[in-house]
Amino acid sequence: SSGINAEYGIFVDLEPSVIDEARSGTYRQLFHPEQLQSGKEDAANNYARGHYTVGREMIDASIDKIRKLTDNCNGLQGFLVFHSFGGGTGSGFTSLLLERLSVDYGKKSKLEF
Repeated sequence: SSGINAEYGIFVDLEPSVIDEARSGTYRQLFHPEQLQSGKEDAANNYARGHYTVGREMIDASIDKIRKLTDNCNGLQGFLVFHSFGGGTGSGFTSLLLERLSVDYGKKSKLEF
């Protein structure tokens, strides 16, 4: 073991404005374009749209990006998930994401903030 830890991040939003700012803003050099994923429409701050409709359209692409990063890890310890808790779209999509992470990476830690 080299003793080096590496953190990886994927940034997902169901509507494009926040991710577009990360792509083109002042700090764009901090983010690799493959780590940024955004939807095409606003999900109207609605839990059901984040979980069942708009989020359902994006979940496979998000899981594929996560799988790409985790396949390159030789000692994956878990996931840190930062999201909104207000009951809107972010909460809906995150509950869907955590369900899928539990299926695909059952025993790995999943911490929410």
